[in-house]
Amino acid sequence: MSDEDPSGESPPTDRDYAEWLDALADGEGFALACPDGHGSLPPRRVCPECGSPDLSREPLRETGTVETYSVVHVPSPRFADDAPYATAVVDFGPTRLTGIVRGDDPDGDAAPEVAIGDAVTAAVGERATDGERLVVFRPAADRSPDE
Repeated sequence: MSDEDPSGESPPTDRDYAEWLDALADGEGFALACPDGHGSLPPRRVCPECGSPDLSREPLRETGTVETYSVVHVPSPRFADDAPYATAVVDFGPTRLTGIVRGDDPDGDAAPEVAIGDAVTAAVGERATDGERLVVFRPAADRSPDE
């Protein structure tokens, strides 16, 4: 059974994620939050923590804090031309985002400098290997994470 819609459109979950990436790229990133304050990212119809169907869009903080990261030197085929790279989990308030850390090295020959506790901003970039969109983090210039 295929996920392809007979109309030729992508599945709803892909559309929701694409809409979220568009919002992030436009500087209007958001999380879905339930009345109890649990946060998640689209596509969601109910809160994954408590099951509440009452989800609202809450703006993401401008900066987040790196909670953990891993530097990849031997990538999967989808990231072959991106290595070395760092994947990070970043706390943005109501939710955490996972993405690729991009530094200031335009040639991409070295893994970017990253440390737990670093303040970063989130944006949308592309994989070098195939041009697919993904979440990227960049150092927040002389800023601490928003309170």
